Parts: sequence; structure tokens; C-alpha cells
Amino acid sequence: MSAVDTTTPAKVPAPPPDSPHRPRADRRSGGPAVPWLLLAPCLAILGLVLGYPLYRLVTLSFQEFGQSQLWGFKSAEWVGFGNFSDVLGDTEFWQVVLRTIIFAVGSVVFTMVVGMLIALLLQRVSGWVKTLVNIVLVASWGMPVIVATTLFKWLFDSDYGILNALLSKIPGVELIGHNWFASGPEGLAVIMLLVVWGAVPFVVITLGAGLTQVPAELEEAARLDGAGAWGVFRYVTLPILKPIIVMLTTLSVIWDMGVFPQVFVMRGGHPEPEFQLLTTYSYDRAFVVNNYGQGSAIALLTVLLLLGVVAVYMRQMLKIGEVE
Repeated sequence: MSAVDTTTPAKVPAPPPDSPHRPRADRRSGGPAVPWLLLAPCLAILGLVLGYPLYRLVTLSFQEFGQSQLWGFKSAEWVGFGNFSDVLGDTEFWQVVLRTIIFAVGSVVFTMVVGMLIALLLQRVSGWVKTLVNIVLVASWGMPVIVATTLFKWLFDSDYGILNALLSKIPGVELIGHNWFASGPEGLAVIMLLVVWGAVPFVVITLGAGLTQVPAELEEAARLDGAGAWGVFRYVTLPILKPIIVMLTTLSVIWDMGVFPQVFVMRGGHPEPEFQLLTTYSYDRAFVVNNYGQGSAIALLTVLLLLGVVAVYMRQMLKIGEVE
């Protein structure tokens, strides 16, 4: 008999039974109420900062509220859906809605196309060039909107704008003294460029981060199967980037439909009728015409329109989640 056989195995003490006075680790979390308690301060601040203004917006949209009510000479009178019927029955409102949709769609498409092209090009340059371009993008992205708007206003100035001088150097082009804001379409195109210039950096940085997650093996396999550059992008890169593209497109639509300072500052605080978007039109009805009820009704309709965009976004994200 060997020493191994005669050795008594050490007794491993059994874990003590769960004591009712010592709850398990999962019981120490405090239950489902703890996350809500931790979120309570944030929810309270959001309710105070966003909830009350939204409540006042809704109540004002159902009231006749003008300067007399603002100064306390008359009490606010409930008119029900009168403000909404007046707004929806106004042909100018629908012109503004159509102009806003065209402006937002053009800005979003231009932003996504330019952002995707730049993001793809940055994958094919050296490291120092990519770093330099990213620094420039972040600098332009961080520029205040008022500063960027003033810069564009100077670039497109009819008398001293550098763009007119540069374009006039092209043979057959004469734009010295050309006023880009003499007509609504040209002026809104300039404002659209300003919006795109401010939105492209965020799109490029986000898509660039998404492109790093595209497996190189899939791209190489697609090339071996005979796919060209467009085929690789369409059947490999684009499906992987689809959740990011949906998110960026939705955010861009929300931001571009809420454009206000670019139009307001570019037109010197008094946008002409052909430059009115939903945001400036609501401001004009409320603070220029002093009809705060109609201005609130227009703003509420804008919020409902944006909620429709958010609903489409959530539906698309749920579909993507089901596929995955």
C-alpha cells in the first residue's frame, strides 16, 4: 500500500446555506426600482427643461394669444382647433411645408453622398493625411453656427464675395456683382450648402468608424468572385453600414427640418417669403405678427411631422434587428 493510498483526502468545507439575513448577489441590486431611481434626476431635469415648454406650446396652440394677452390686458381665450384650421387652410403654410421638405431632402441626400464619398476616400490615404483631414473636419464641425453663417454670407456677397471673383475667372463666366439671394431657389441653395458643410464632418467621422468594422475577408472574397468596386460596395459594405446609414439619415432629416439660425442670420433677421421654412415661419407668425397661438400651432405641427420621421426610423431599426 502506497503512501498515496493511505493519505486521507482533505475535506472541503461545504458552502454555507443561504441565510435569510444574507441575500444573494442578485438580491443586493435592490430590484427593478434601482435603475429608475438612478434615472430619476435626469428624468426630472428633462421634464422640467422639455416637458413644461412642450406643455405651454400645446396650450398656446389652442388659445387666442396675442400682444394683449402677453401684457395682461386681456385673458387668453380658448379657441379649440381654430388656430389649426386657420393654419391648415392657408395656402402659404403648405408652400412653406413643401419648401421645407424639399430643402431637408436635398440637404440630407447631399450630406450623405458627400459624407460617404469622403469616408471611403479616407480609407485609401496614408495615416497622416487621414489625421489631417479629420482635424479639419472636427474644426469645421466645432465652428459655431453664427460664425459659419457669417463666413458664408461673406463668401457669397454680391459686391465683395470671393466666390464671384473666383468663378468669374472661368472663361465665359461673368458673376461679378451677382446677387445669389435675389431669388429664393438660389438663396436656399446657398443655405443648403451651409447646412451640408456643417453636417458632413459628423457623417464622415461616423461612417469612417463604421467602415473599420467591415471585414476585409468579405471584400476580398467578393473581388475574387469577380465583383468590381461598385459590387463590393453594394453587396458587402452597404449592408453592413445600413444601421448607421439609417441612423444618420434620420438624424439629418430631424436637424435639417429644424434649421433656423442659418436662414435667420443669412437674411439679416427678416427672411423673405420665398426663404421661409417651418421654423422661421413659426417664429414670424409668433414674434413678428404677434400671433403666438398660430405660431405655437405651426410649431406643434412641425413636432408632429418630426415624430412621423422618428416613427419611420424606429420601424426601420426594428426590421434591421429582426433580420440580424
